[in-house]
Amino acid sequence: MKKLEENEFDLRYINKLASLMTIGNGYCGLRATHEENYADQTRGMYVAGIYNKATANEPSELVNLPDMIGMHIEVDGETFSLQTGEVLSYSRQLNFETGELNREILWKSNSGARYRFTFQRFAAKNDLHVLGTKLTVISLDKKTQIKIVTGINAQQTNFGRQHLIEEKVRVIEGDLIQGIYKTTESGHTIALAACFTCSGENDISHSAKNRQLLSTIKQDLLTGTPFTLEKIGTIYTSLDADIMGKSPEVAGVVALRKYSLDGYDALLEKSAERWAQFWKQNRIKITSTKDFDQLAVDFSIYQIEVMTPAHDERFSVGAKGLTGEGYKGHVFWDTEMFILPFHLFTDPEKARKLLRYRYLKLEHAKAKAAANGFEGALFPWESALTGEEETPEFAAINIKTGKRQKVASAIAEHHIVADIAYTVVEYYQNTLDDAFMRKEGLELLKETSRFWISRAVEEKGQLFIKDVIGPDEYTEHVDNNAFTNYMAWYNVEQALYFMDKYGDSDRVLMERGQEFLMRLYLPKANDHKIIPQDDTFLSKPEIDLSRYKESQGSQGILMDYSRQEVNEMQILKQADVVMLLYLFPDLFPSDVVSGNLDYYEEHTIHDSSLSKAIHALVAARAGEKAKSYKFFHEASLIDLGPNPSSSDEGVHAASLGAIWMATMFGFANVSIKDHRLSLKPNMPSEWTELAFPVTFRGSRLHINLTHDKAVITKVAGDDVPIELNGAEYLLTNKVEVSLQ
Repeated sequence: MKKLEENEFDLRYINKLASLMTIGNGYCGLRATHEENYADQTRGMYVAGIYNKATANEPSELVNLPDMIGMHIEVDGETFSLQTGEVLSYSRQLNFETGELNREILWKSNSGARYRFTFQRFAAKNDLHVLGTKLTVISLDKKTQIKIVTGINAQQTNFGRQHLIEEKVRVIEGDLIQGIYKTTESGHTIALAACFTCSGENDISHSAKNRQLLSTIKQDLLTGTPFTLEKIGTIYTSLDADIMGKSPEVAGVVALRKYSLDGYDALLEKSAERWAQFWKQNRIKITSTKDFDQLAVDFSIYQIEVMTPAHDERFSVGAKGLTGEGYKGHVFWDTEMFILPFHLFTDPEKARKLLRYRYLKLEHAKAKAAANGFEGALFPWESALTGEEETPEFAAINIKTGKRQKVASAIAEHHIVADIAYTVVEYYQNTLDDAFMRKEGLELLKETSRFWISRAVEEKGQLFIKDVIGPDEYTEHVDNNAFTNYMAWYNVEQALYFMDKYGDSDRVLMERGQEFLMRLYLPKANDHKIIPQDDTFLSKPEIDLSRYKESQGSQGILMDYSRQEVNEMQILKQADVVMLLYLFPDLFPSDVVSGNLDYYEEHTIHDSSLSKAIHALVAARAGEKAKSYKFFHEASLIDLGPNPSSSDEGVHAASLGAIWMATMFGFANVSIKDHRLSLKPNMPSEWTELAFPVTFRGSRLHINLTHDKAVITKVAGDDVPIELNGAEYLLTNKVEVSLQ
């Protein structure tokens, strides 16, 4: 199992690595900030579902909760900091296999004394409310005294916005501290508690001031004798569904009394057992000429797991997971299109819960549609806890004009409606979950299809979908975006199919839907075999984008051109038609796929993190191995690359999901065709073996691919119909096929 490692302390990377090395369990996420303070370090602890509005006119934010990790450490009266003294050795590792973050430092103080520090922490996977931290210090040269100040620090903010009222802080029975906080607008209660266990005799005192509840521990250090401080913490909120009538305050104390008796090592062992089970069922193994490929996929899977709130269907996955405050923790189309597929093919129950999140917000989606003059359900472009539209009305202030530009996404980026519907169908095709489909699935399909039927306008005897934004966010307010139109058509077509399947008697919707399918304009490939992205894209002027491609991800083109100017040129931020090619692999002939992949990639800057991995996926399916591997590698560098600030505000959740997708749906070329699990492998030349698990219709499979053969083994469940390079098989135990 790979580990994410840092072998040199570098302040430039402090916030990026705080995001990348986040520990979590889907309930909470803790940024990997250092225990000691540094000026530019952004601490962060987040709990799924805890949102709040700082003011009435601002959107909800995922609240940055009080910090429980920070420590002020003094040895022999000198403050421990990696900016003072001398760092003789340094290493930090995030162990994906156990979920533990470990940091080891050999430090020489200004007085010349050497100390070895080991910091450990984890968020329990077996009990989502428990955090463990452990500090071990060894004085190598002399007897001295250590002083540690740590506790619960409620001075944290979201980019300066304070979301919490400190309701109560207290010390219980001399050894347990607890803080009770409430969000200012949404009214959620958060109860944080911690207790300490130290080796040897020590002096401990407590204080509360300026939104900080602190414990001060003092102890003598003997030369060569390890001193350990264990800090076990609990997090409970008023949103928790598992506290069985207890208040968060009471639940936190009860749990802490129980778990503090176990100690750090025993708690870690139990949590690590759950991680071991997870990896046994979900790990992809890659044999490659580049070890980085395995790291990239391990990292992606780890992050998807720690960001997914599998414990509660009221919550979903934000664009930065639980690793930072970027995009205010909001939920986008990213979840259905880029995160959910991993769960669908590994643990479909988690995918079901993510779809249930949308179903539970359906009434708000219907209200938004009605408010905009449409029927059915118009899901918000940005969502949080309630299901209301959370997209800011205006963007940041233009420093040249002093004015704010209106954000168009909530007004026109309506493809999210069809994205959700598409995923509902994908879920059913994988699971055949009739119970879900008869109720939640069918209602979602019907209400989203009503929206599209009412959204289309009639012109020249056809139906057009006008004034939209497709996946490419550099091209706004266009008519007949190909991605949107094809997805809307599929949305309605599938709604009618399942209405018929389940005997739905809504004849009016059936008739309107059939007319919609007959009359909706679907852009076709032109004489050059290029599918027009929209009605005007191919007629716009072109410019040389090579300079901007070199700095992709920075949106550097907006320094040279206004958004309106970019909108009037053939410039893409991300995959648009190429995204359509991914979702409907059999809709267009291979020459059209290859031609559009080449044409649109030439015009794509890849300023969105969602873009590169989708290009890798489509290129792999098209048999363009070198190009697909190049895109895959570049996608992996979005978070793991050398840019020191690429992930300061959190990891790129959708990009990580897309890396898994490129591996599964591109290189392995897994899909569902005619009720069969289909594979048509196109592994890169750099890989000699690819092995991975798949869950399909209740059966667990293990697939092993080389360039010479494919071996598919049924691990559990019923026999499975499969298709491999066009040949059909019934998998009863094992199928082994030559790929030569």
